[in-house]
Amino acid sequence: MQTTDRLVFITMLNSRPDIATEADVRLLVDTFYAKVNHDALLDPVFNGFAHVDWPRHLPRMYDFWSGLLLGTARYQGRPFPKHIPLPIDATHFQRWVALFQATVDELFAGPTAAEAKLRGQAIAQVFEARLRERGSLSIL
Repeated sequence: MQTTDRLVFITMLNSRPDIATEADVRLLVDTFYAKVNHDALLDPVFNGFAHVDWPRHLPRMYDFWSGLLLGTARYQGRPFPKHIPLPIDATHFQRWVALFQATVDELFAGPTAAEAKLRGQAIAQVFEARLRERGSLSIL
């Protein structure tokens, strides 16, 4: 294989699409929460404490992320209050961010993917700070 052919092959292997469609958002959300459901730190919070109703929760997350990344306006809600009673600390937010960013990187590349990672980080920081103000968390 010639050098040029090798570069084309490597580029093809490494190329990932950007987040551009509702199907992309669903893939991101579904893949991410599948990881959450297998994570030793986050699974007990989502499934043991919060008893998340996944068939209801996932469509809300599709709408939430579609709004942030694709500019749709379907999400109606206030996500922060649902987090107040959860037994979480900065470690949980750090793990959430790490899993979210790894999922984005695994599936997508481009400006919207980069925006998704920034938004995920920002949301985690704001939620963690607001919960810390209530005296329930340490610094991220």
